[in-house]
Amino acid sequence: MDTQTSDTGQPEHSHIFDEGNPLAEKRTKWALILTAITMVLEIAGGWTFNSMALLADGWHMSSHALALGLSLLAYRAARHFARDTRFSFGTWKIEVLGGYTSAVFLVMLAALMLFESIERLITPTPIRYDQAIALAVFGLTINLLSAWLLNDSGHHHHHHGHDHEDGHEHHHDLNLRAAYIHVITDAATSLLAILALFGGRFWNAVWLDPLMGIAGAVVVSVWAFGLLRDSGRVLLDAEMDTPLAEKIRQTIRTGAGSAAITDLHLWRIGKSNYSCIIALTTPENLTADGVKKLLERHKELSHITIEVNRIPNRADRNQ
Repeated sequence: MDTQTSDTGQPEHSHIFDEGNPLAEKRTKWALILTAITMVLEIAGGWTFNSMALLADGWHMSSHALALGLSLLAYRAARHFARDTRFSFGTWKIEVLGGYTSAVFLVMLAALMLFESIERLITPTPIRYDQAIALAVFGLTINLLSAWLLNDSGHHHHHHGHDHEDGHEHHHDLNLRAAYIHVITDAATSLLAILALFGGRFWNAVWLDPLMGIAGAVVVSVWAFGLLRDSGRVLLDAEMDTPLAEKIRQTIRTGAGSAAITDLHLWRIGKSNYSCIIALTTPENLTADGVKKLLERHKELSHITIEVNRIPNRADRNQ
């Protein structure tokens, strides 16, 4: 059995497979600053004016400030360790891990919102409508500004799992998406709160406030679980159902004669970069470099390892 292994053909190989997202990092920093300032103002206002609504919203904002800080930390850690040789396939997954952790925070936040809303539905508390409406409008303005900052980085991916057929279905920044979902979640809950508060203020519909809280918790849960699913798949290398895997098989079938794939591993090492290991058996004089040349059309493949196992044909056995 003749085994050939080819990797890059170069004595030194860079492990930087993703260039990062410096603009997104900068915008996340500004969104964090805005959120932190708002959080401090609301908590201070809550203590000063003895307003539970103001205080609660301030602590609510603190969870988003923590998540944005986590996103920023993930960007910086990925950049800091980019040339660290301990990371065999680069540091991009630090960003994905940041997105996954933010999604866990969102799930906890949704559970807290649900609990508080049900509690208020059972035992309603008096609401200072004018102050609460002013607070909600202020919070909504800050959140929309933060969402614009994060969206303007060119990576608005308020995504619900729709895969595109070109094999580029996951080419987005999961860390940025986590930060974006946090601020858009806050904006949505502020908007729902404004609608509920107006209903209570002008039509005495006190039940609207907790009901909108429950609706908000459901929306946050849907977004959070979508983000958990997508980032979890990347972290666990669950990429074999992507269109690229089938395209690789098709390329081998059509271009490598009677070669048969005995093993194929595909995983993501960047927003739009994949690594793959392919083992083939063939009775022909096929080389690993020849297979690599066939796969050059798939630009997403940044790191390819080919193993060719030669099966002796009849002519070889008769010699």
